[in-house]
Amino acid sequence: MVSRITHNTPIYRTAEIREIEAAAGTLPLMERAGLAAAELARGVAPESGRPILVLAGPGNNGGDAFVIARHLKQWWFNVTVVFTGDESRLSGDTTGALAAWRQAGGLTVDHIPAGKDWGLVVDGLFGIGLQREATGRYADLIAAINAMRAPKLAVDIPSGLESDTGRVMGCAVRADCTITFIALKPGLLTCDGPDHCGELHIGTLGIDAPAIKPAQGVIIGEAVLGQALRPRRRNTHKGDFGSLAVIGGAYGMVGAALLAGRAALKLGTGRVYLGLIAREASLVDMTQPELMLRSADEALKLGHLTALAAGPGLGQSPDAAFYLQWAMESSLPLVIDADGLNLVGATASLKHTLQQRPAATVLTPHPAEAARLLGCATREIQHDRVAAALRLAQELNSHVVLKGAGSICAAPDGTWGINTSGNPGMASAGMGDVLAGLIAALLAQGVEPKTALHAGVHLHGAAADALVAQGAGPAGLTAGETIDAARRIVNDARRTM
Repeated sequence: MVSRITHNTPIYRTAEIREIEAAAGTLPLMERAGLAAAELARGVAPESGRPILVLAGPGNNGGDAFVIARHLKQWWFNVTVVFTGDESRLSGDTTGALAAWRQAGGLTVDHIPAGKDWGLVVDGLFGIGLQREATGRYADLIAAINAMRAPKLAVDIPSGLESDTGRVMGCAVRADCTITFIALKPGLLTCDGPDHCGELHIGTLGIDAPAIKPAQGVIIGEAVLGQALRPRRRNTHKGDFGSLAVIGGAYGMVGAALLAGRAALKLGTGRVYLGLIAREASLVDMTQPELMLRSADEALKLGHLTALAAGPGLGQSPDAAFYLQWAMESSLPLVIDADGLNLVGATASLKHTLQQRPAATVLTPHPAEAARLLGCATREIQHDRVAAALRLAQELNSHVVLKGAGSICAAPDGTWGINTSGNPGMASAGMGDVLAGLIAALLAQGVEPKTALHAGVHLHGAAADALVAQGAGPAGLTAGETIDAARRIVNDARRTM
């Protein structure tokens, strides 16, 4: 009943999980959850025989904790249970789980015993759906858990983490591993979630969640590359692999356009043009002379283009707005990044043109850019990243990636995914330009927009992960390095097709 996390693994928000639980009817979910978590705890606990601390909260998460403690005791572990709830207010299932723990000879205490060398800590304080900040006694318990050197196992979700958004509600347990039940929740995967969950496991409890309720959200994993890449025939020429123009490169920002163009070229686009706004820019990239540098006017007039990208180094001048409007009026698939997004957010006419585009558009905002597009504060975007990405996609008639820890990819039809690749080394200048180039390259080569977005986002993160594994980061990882790493990953994937 433990499921692997792979590409297209479903993700559900709290209200959807409650619907699935209700549809499960009389299934003994608490017993199943407790057993699944106990089996994982048995594998995590050291063989030294050191005692195990189980913290049981006031809700059903506490009931799961009682079941875990009972199984561990039956397997001859030395278990101490700290119970923080009020017995008179427990649900029926949790009351039964507490009674079964006591019938097995277990006791509960109301504080963490001092001076113990714990071998494992099981966090069963709060489950999903937490709506208020952890304060007072609970904040003290969470601080005590985090200060312990023992490995920490979170039950369903680390206590203090909001399950739909990944926000820390005042404070939260930093777990080494988390076993979540029925299906993944977005809060485990985005915002602060990845810093608190550790290694993720899914205990399905014998429930086929998608059969009950098809998922709108899914994991974006490495298998998405196989959906985007196509074997190349021997009898081909560069025209078979698309032609892309990158519109940007204002004075002092030509490097951004160069990064996007180089990324697109090395991802296999047949021809890549840079349509530069800077009048005095060089007409050749000596590092990548295969790129064809033009003025923005000349690039946008090319008749054989198959995709456009606008925004890398674009600036926010009247000229920039003019060229962005021109790009949006084209019938080509279009990626809008960086200052292209800021111009849309600041200009009603540009936003209207975007909303009315019949061709596919991909937007790549970070949280501050997303806030400008929606006319709100950045903290509101981070308050619920999934909701913000979906709102952007639907209001702007575009495919959207809201970048950050656990990047959210949303489509106008209401479907969404959370990317699993990437690391903190990507918080450096130029990374967004490379991402825009990767996505635009796939669009230029005829990949369907949603797949191009998912594949480009995952590939970019995977390239950064490969570099960190080789010692090139996370500190000091540069955007340009990810281009060659992405090319290696793509060609390795093609060899296995």
